[in-house]
Amino acid sequence: MPGRRSFIRNITLGTGALVSNVPLISEASTHNHNLPAGFNMSGYAAPKIDKVRIGFVGLGNRGPGAVNRISFIDGVEIKALCDKRPERLAVGQKILADKGLPKAKEYTGEDGWKAMCESKDLDLIYICTPWSLHTPMAVYAMKHGKHAASEVPIAVTIDECWQLVETSEKTKKHCMMLENCCYDFFELLTLNMARNGMFGELIHAEGAYLHDLLESNFKKGGYSDMWRLRENASRNGNLYPTHGLGPIAQCLDINRGDKMDHLVAMSSADFMMGETAKQKAKEDAAFYNEFVGKPYRGNINTTIIKTNKGKTIMLQHDVTSPRPYSRIHLLSGTKGIAAKYPEPARIAFGHEWIKPEEMEALYTKYTPPIAKKVGEIAKQIGGHGGMDFMMDWRLIDCLRNGLPLDQDVYDGALWSSIAPLSEASVAKKSSSVEVPDFTRGNWKTNKPVNLKLDGGGTTNVRPVASKQE
Repeated sequence: MPGRRSFIRNITLGTGALVSNVPLISEASTHNHNLPAGFNMSGYAAPKIDKVRIGFVGLGNRGPGAVNRISFIDGVEIKALCDKRPERLAVGQKILADKGLPKAKEYTGEDGWKAMCESKDLDLIYICTPWSLHTPMAVYAMKHGKHAASEVPIAVTIDECWQLVETSEKTKKHCMMLENCCYDFFELLTLNMARNGMFGELIHAEGAYLHDLLESNFKKGGYSDMWRLRENASRNGNLYPTHGLGPIAQCLDINRGDKMDHLVAMSSADFMMGETAKQKAKEDAAFYNEFVGKPYRGNINTTIIKTNKGKTIMLQHDVTSPRPYSRIHLLSGTKGIAAKYPEPARIAFGHEWIKPEEMEALYTKYTPPIAKKVGEIAKQIGGHGGMDFMMDWRLIDCLRNGLPLDQDVYDGALWSSIAPLSEASVAKKSSSVEVPDFTRGNWKTNKPVNLKLDGGGTTNVRPVASKQE
């Protein structure tokens, strides 16, 4: 649909700025809202898959952990492993061998992932590659009859967001962004509490990704071909919004009763990355000179979003400052408030935070079924304290039982779209930018995320010998 996409092609990966005519964002986004919806993937239950056959692409930082976690879930077959670097395939194969599982078929080279997607014996492609490859791989997988699950963000431009939406609707294949923070224990608790009216009407929510990755981004061999540093050296906005946004968007029933309307974003100057590049170049000019003089993103970005119902969301992004890790995760309503960071997490229904024993009572009453069923074993298997495993288990259980996913393609597209939209706002001196409605009106009737495991919860987990990394 050229009308839907033409305006936002101006926001290109690697420029960090709007090439031309920023005001067209608002005009085109309004137009998008009026386009007829395709097949609605929200609430869609794909045919049951008794044995989910999975192919993994990307065995760098995140892929091996995903292979390990999935290997504990019954009802799956890890059939294929893919990485452009052939030596990385051995890492995945060793995980399977250590579990006594069959060796997976191997794919490698720059286009190995395409051959894997074209394979006839796979149901799901699990994507753990650099950001710029997430949409091309997910789209190709769906077009070849596979469900797609991708690490965050699932897209880096608005055009890519629409590609994912349209392809998922056309093929009726699920396209899930693997937003693990939606399955953290406190986030699940507050989602259930919000659903039960414990905070009253939610008014405001806050989320963030505040994580000191300065050394990691400049570390040789940390990210393949320094891809993450290149992102930070060419774009200016909230480049990684989904960890903080996903859980609060679910609490606010975004795409399922409310929608984001518009946003404004502001970035500080860069006080650290450019200087770090200069210092690194003094140590190793041959390697680091490439990164000197780049237009690094501001150290901290703050983005404010207003919803159709008049609620507000504040998001922050800072991956350079020396500060404790935080996703903020704050919910403020007419009857109470919840805040996770700084830890310990706290809840209040008045001027004082409730006592620890009262918190325990809330966990007992409002912990949702998924955490009660697999929460303890998830902690043993690991993955950011267990939330990664709960996410994987839930995905597989939904596919095996023919259930709608907790995170559909509209969620992945919307949550990811905040990055390019914030870039556009920053580039135009924090002007207001309209947020596209990827559901095209279906947000009014889409049902909230199911917390009851209705029709599911049947997938077993293999015994865990000892706590995993």
